[in-house]
Amino acid sequence: MKRKKFKQLDQFARDRLQALLEAGHKREQAAEVLGVDPSTVSREINRRQRRDGRYDARCAQHKARVKRMYAKYQGMKVEGLPRQTKEWIIAQLRGKRSPDEIAGRMKEKKIYPRVGKDAIYRWLYSVWGQSYAKYLCTRRRGRRKQKRRNKREVIPNRKPLKLRPRGKHLVHAEGDTFLSPKRADTQESGVLICEVRSKYIAGRRISNLKPAVMTEAVRSMTGNIRVDTLTWDNGLENRYHEQFGVPSYFCEPHSPWQKPHVENAIGLIRRWFIPKGTDLRQVSEENLQEYISVLNGKWRKSLGYKSAEEVAEKKGVIIKRSWPVNLSSKIAFEVRI
Repeated sequence: MKRKKFKQLDQFARDRLQALLEAGHKREQAAEVLGVDPSTVSREINRRQRRDGRYDARCAQHKARVKRMYAKYQGMKVEGLPRQTKEWIIAQLRGKRSPDEIAGRMKEKKIYPRVGKDAIYRWLYSVWGQSYAKYLCTRRRGRRKQKRRNKREVIPNRKPLKLRPRGKHLVHAEGDTFLSPKRADTQESGVLICEVRSKYIAGRRISNLKPAVMTEAVRSMTGNIRVDTLTWDNGLENRYHEQFGVPSYFCEPHSPWQKPHVENAIGLIRRWFIPKGTDLRQVSEENLQEYISVLNGKWRKSLGYKSAEEVAEKKGVIIKRSWPVNLSSKIAFEVRI
């Protein structure tokens, strides 16, 4: 005999069950009336009856509601993982890996049982994993409003972005600078270049935003990676763009979203290592290169959970290493299970 599909009893079904039992019907007969398997009625009576042995529908509904309430708790998926897998997740968080990276890597490497990024975030925000939330890159709850910039001087021989050539064989990159705060009273800055397809990042510290200094930094970086075009904003530090050695194209004024990859790269640098408001005199060139190396080694969802460095090497973007990487660094350390 084929058993009936299990289903949960609600308040109406429990009221009917109580009436049937008080009328003297057996459990099998009550199950037939309710359209459930007899085992469902037996479990319901055995688990939800009163202490005196009598079945009361209102009491049974209350017990079922309380059990359902405490059946799940925030962070239970990660807490229910084997200890070895849980320790691996914690080690990856300490190694500057985001929950999205960890979940994607678990899927790619077919690590079972595995959890998604949302489950990891819920665990980090719960009492069970709250002590590890400090390893997340950002703690801000809302986005800051961007201030509208004043009108800037026009760059000579400026080429708009719409004139940039198209083609699968071309390697496009985006560039931008990040600055020290005004209160620091210094012109120490940094410049990043991000290759669009692999998201590979190259960067340098610069002493100021003078066009000559910017030109030297860009020529140094483009000597280490293969780049066919560069996209910039309208900052006056790009005034000598014709001397960069790579054709340069410019976004429309006040339109940073037209170069999203480098904006995202600067955001990652800010969130993970150099918070906004940091005096860049405190950040050495060696520190910056180490931070960039970590970001280039992060597993990205958009790259199929491969690192930018892996994809750039495969596509031939990297010509030579711009800075020696210390593989024994704690930041670059990867734990395997």
